[in-house]
Amino acid sequence: GVLLMEPQTYMNLSGEAVGEAARFYKVPSEHVIVVSDEMALTPGSLRIRKSGSAGGHNGLKSIIAHLGTDQFPRIRLGIGEPAHEPVDWVLGKFTGSDAEAIADACKRAAAAIECYISEGPDRAMTKYNRKA
Repeated sequence: GVLLMEPQTYMNLSGEAVGEAARFYKVPSEHVIVVSDEMALTPGSLRIRKSGSAGGHNGLKSIIAHLGTDQFPRIRLGIGEPAHEPVDWVLGKFTGSDAEAIADACKRAAAAIECYISEGPDRAMTKYNRKA
């Protein structure tokens, strides 16, 4: 089975919910797939990794702290560099071509998760790691 979870905490505190759910459902960290935004990637880009550091992302830092490891897969969804205050950027609404790119990337991220689960990480990375 698969558990889809959207923590209701702020992203920066998402580790609280993710860690608690992983412990309650006895899900090993390598089976926790985290989808997060990434300002360093162009809007609509996807990057799948089997594990890794937080890379400055406070939400990933929180999840790493609460899982006690950075050994969990993640899909980073590119949102591009902020045109203004980063907080307003990540919480704001995308418009124009950025909105279209993000909507398409969300669909591809969902397909990438299915591929990761059914066909494995290497196949998912080969098929979905690409620039927008």
